Amino acid sequence: MTTINYVILAAGKGTRMRSAKPKVLHRLAGRSMLQHVVTAVDALGESKKIIVTGHGAPLVEEQFDDVNTLFVQQKEQLGTAHAVQMALPALCDDAVVVVLYGDVPLIRPATIKRLLQVVGDKSIGLLTITLDDPQGYGRIVRNSTGAITSIVEQKDASSEQLTINEVNTGVLALSAKQLRQWLPKIDNNNAQGEYYLTDLIALAVQADVAVLSVNPETAAEVEGVNSRLQLSQLERTFQRQRALRLMESGTTLADPARFDVRGELVAGTDNFIDINCIFEGTVTIGNNVTIGPNCCIINSSIGDGAQIKANTIIEESVVGDQSIVGPFARLRPGTTLGCNAKVGNFVETKKVIVGDGSKINHLSYVGDAQLGENVNIGAGTITCNYDGVNKHKTLLGDGVFVGSNSTLVAPIQINQGGFVAAGSTVTTAVPADSLAVGRAKQRNIDGWRRPVKNNRDK
Repeated sequence: MTTINYVILAAGKGTRMRSAKPKVLHRLAGRSMLQHVVTAVDALGESKKIIVTGHGAPLVEEQFDDVNTLFVQQKEQLGTAHAVQMALPALCDDAVVVVLYGDVPLIRPATIKRLLQVVGDKSIGLLTITLDDPQGYGRIVRNSTGAITSIVEQKDASSEQLTINEVNTGVLALSAKQLRQWLPKIDNNNAQGEYYLTDLIALAVQADVAVLSVNPETAAEVEGVNSRLQLSQLERTFQRQRALRLMESGTTLADPARFDVRGELVAGTDNFIDINCIFEGTVTIGNNVTIGPNCCIINSSIGDGAQIKANTIIEESVVGDQSIVGPFARLRPGTTLGCNAKVGNFVETKKVIVGDGSKINHLSYVGDAQLGENVNIGAGTITCNYDGVNKHKTLLGDGVFVGSNSTLVAPIQINQGGFVAAGSTVTTAVPADSLAVGRAKQRNIDGWRRPVKNNRDK
């Protein structure tokens, strides 16, 4: 089995980003650019990764610390060949090496795999692409038979070479043995005074090793980021791709341009997602789900036929089939709604299990609680779950009815069929099928006069 080593260049400061943060840690679709590259590599199986760091190295290293990752530092920015030179001591002797870039985040695993397939004893792989506007890229020079002979950087290209539209992406694959043989031969005799990794191509040709090109599926795969503007443009490209795949799988988007996935979204069919919705982490949506505008769903699962109304936040929660949530509801981590449950406007839940058919319709906070089936929580109800030190549970049996503006002081249990009168503060258990009334006794004062405004206050 072939040993694969990945060298990921992540040393650049990114001056045009205008940021103290290393460029590769700037986020695209909720993850750092470098994380996108690492994820693509990991999708191809467990392999050794050597990340070349420089500016902000400790910040990069603390975020990518795993047993299959090594870090080497490029303390001086002397070019891409110099950066790869830093990784040479860490390479396995018999490895095939793929060189990738931490600021080229959308490379696909399938493209890397195709590049690896063309590497042999007498061949190396090079990722190239043909662009309508090749400005700024190194040009691919071929001979009369179509074989690649070299790469010439734009600043060093002749007027004839500048007409070439096939360009270098910087991504290549070859053996560690070849790298060790050719890298020391590269000099910095060029317009930039840098050691170009692209000079490997001419050295391979001199050694009678064929340079075989592979093309990415889309240009977005090889687009690098040097500024916040480019990052924003690539973000929209990424989101358009995700939106297209979602629509092709059976979900309607009100406006694909106002839709963001920052993680993994898996959806069934016949769903509708309105504008300005954000999906973070791992989100699963069933079939026939409707999600209103301006919702944020994080690491959650939404069941078949559920309705998520406008301006709702759902985090680390499960919404059962045919349930209704919102508008302006917030499900905090640990919330599980059964089938046909309802959590209405301006309701907040946390660590709560809501049984089938139960309702928390308006203006309530329910935390650290377990509701049975067909429970009704009236408007303004609060579970007092925190005593200043510890959290306590509220248990409501099947068919419990809690009147509006009630306060349930945990730990407390209201048994099946129990009824809490509106405006009550309940501090002890309520037996099954009993009415709890916890109000101060009302007094009516005859002859009472309304207060009047004091003239001295005018």
